[in-house]
Amino acid sequence: MTAEAPLAPARAVGAAHVRVEGRDKVTGAARYAGEVPFAGLAHGWLVSSTVARGRIRDIATEAVLAMPGVLCVLDHRNAPPLKTDYVGMLGTRPDPTCAVFQHDRVPHLGWPVALVVAETSEQAREAAESLVVHYEQAPHDVGFTGDHPDAHPSDGHMPAVTDKGDLAAELAASAVVVDATYTTPEEHHHPMEPHAATARWDDDRLEVIDSNQGATWVVAELANLFGLDPASVRVRSEHVGGGFGSKGVRAHQVAAVMAARATGRPVRVVMTRRQMFTLAGHRSPTIQRVRLGADADGRLRALDHRSLSRTSTVFEFVEPSAGVARVMYDADAHRTENRVVPLDVPTPTWMRAPGEAPGSFALEAALDELAHACGVDPVELRLRNDPVRGPVSGLPFAGRNLRACFEEGARRFGWDRRDPRPGVRREGRRLLGTGTAAASFGAGAAPSTASITAEPDGRFTVRISAADIGTGARTALTLVAADALDVPVDRVRVRLGDSAFGPAMIAGGSMGTRSWAWAVMAAARELRDRLVPGAAIPAEGVTVRSDTTEAIAVLARKERHSFGAQFAEVAVDTDTGEVRVRRMLGVFAAGRIVNPLTARGQLTGGMIWGISMALHEEAARDALSGGPVGADLAGYHVATHADVPRVEAHWVADDDPEDPVGIKGIGEIGVVGAAAAVANAVWHATGVRHRSLPIRPDRVLAGGRDA
Repeated sequence: MTAEAPLAPARAVGAAHVRVEGRDKVTGAARYAGEVPFAGLAHGWLVSSTVARGRIRDIATEAVLAMPGVLCVLDHRNAPPLKTDYVGMLGTRPDPTCAVFQHDRVPHLGWPVALVVAETSEQAREAAESLVVHYEQAPHDVGFTGDHPDAHPSDGHMPAVTDKGDLAAELAASAVVVDATYTTPEEHHHPMEPHAATARWDDDRLEVIDSNQGATWVVAELANLFGLDPASVRVRSEHVGGGFGSKGVRAHQVAAVMAARATGRPVRVVMTRRQMFTLAGHRSPTIQRVRLGADADGRLRALDHRSLSRTSTVFEFVEPSAGVARVMYDADAHRTENRVVPLDVPTPTWMRAPGEAPGSFALEAALDELAHACGVDPVELRLRNDPVRGPVSGLPFAGRNLRACFEEGARRFGWDRRDPRPGVRREGRRLLGTGTAAASFGAGAAPSTASITAEPDGRFTVRISAADIGTGARTALTLVAADALDVPVDRVRVRLGDSAFGPAMIAGGSMGTRSWAWAVMAAARELRDRLVPGAAIPAEGVTVRSDTTEAIAVLARKERHSFGAQFAEVAVDTDTGEVRVRRMLGVFAAGRIVNPLTARGQLTGGMIWGISMALHEEAARDALSGGPVGADLAGYHVATHADVPRVEAHWVADDDPEDPVGIKGIGEIGVVGAAAAVANAVWHATGVRHRSLPIRPDRVLAGGRDA
């Protein structure tokens, strides 16, 4: 067939479009990692430690190996050695939690100590639960306190400390000072689809069917751990039922690879919901002190935001909550610090809006306290302190439309009708209040590759190792490609989730769609230049490949972020202490919106997450056992349909003429500031400030304190 002239279709980007794979998902045709069939498939079941610290003295495998269907038991005595002395794709060393069965030490409750492999999942589970492990137990410490002696500053993915100006002098010269401590609890991701992986060896070539946030990432980590040539490893992850930061390289993938080699068969390992509380990462609790000094009109003279988070004893992960202050507000004296304390707990990890979600609660609640102390409207106070350059970097903003977000949000929400006095609106036994908060999240991009093939039938196939973790990325890239090729959407097919397609950015940091779209657009431009209207397309098609490494390297250095304004109205029952969110509104400046239908779902989903964070989510850790209390979705409360009110998300124009893509991330901005808006509304309703999340009924009845 010959190449056809462009049909000049209507623009796809910016128009609402249902998910291109939607029918497959609702009919069950879309297969997830734990559903892909394999001939001769065996099943592995992880065995977790029952002590929080100590050593393994013995593992009684003999009886288990005699059980029906059991093929093998892997533990530290027979597992192959792994290599952990490397720096991975994301610039960090691997968390030793994924390097399973390498020693007899137990650093936390739930540490993987063995894998039982059997013919069926039921046989593997029964045998795993029958395996007797003897320990030499040692004292453990899971107590997270602000004065822990082992707390120390830690860089993580940003410098631990930033400091400018004379903080003490500016605080002393301030007409109004806010000095308060805010806390957030341990929180867990729990995507609908559990972590699952199937590994299969073909001689020295390894294939893994996985649920992950980046096939390229998993290939790199597995190749490093097992000492393999990356070219001999293929990872496929076509459909993913949620990730939120937790689906990188974990114990189950590594154990499956080991077991497949040991048995000579494909082996599948799926985490249980309870195991996800210890092996899939979590968000660390935080203790944050915020000090603000301002003139009488609310203009900041001093800002001091210090955060303490918790990590494991085997890997240092920092929840960078103080980082949000480095973007949002400036002051003559400006100090931020992220500190961490190692305890006998599982390693935390990235969780939707890492740093920004808990950090915005503390900072935006403190801003609300400052507004009240100064007698300034909370929206106006934020606009008075809206900087034109990065408070720490000094770089100009590549668009900072926070003012437009607040102005449009205030108009839609009816903010001008708000009585600023707290505790004056009542409906029967319920007190009513409204609150607001600002939001920001980085809009970065990372090098990616993509290929596009012009097929003989007039269609185009895009191949990119992207990950659609439920966000709608597959559909967004279809629309981007259609516009870049100047063809109708139905002539474009996007294939993703396969490491064979070449390196690409992970689905994380709200950088996925921006990074992938850049690569797709570059490939489309080159393909259009190569195709000659009327020329015959060979049977194998015409394929071009793009690589955005050089283009991203020369992008001007600026502060690039999405911004937003969150508004909430709550009703607080004075008899029961129950808080109900009645309505919520978010207005965002998030660049070019590719698909309004899925974008609105991402933004409102984040806002609902914020409601859950403000009122429900809290993982308690038992001091005696060292483990989580109620490690299931019955004990770990999240917002359900009955908790979710009318939630609206809108956006304002947000163009950057220097940006060739124009897309910013929207996966995380929706949760930022949402919990703070709810907490600020609770203060407005009751006159009581809640500085610890979640705002449980017992805390409301106790006047903001733990009962």
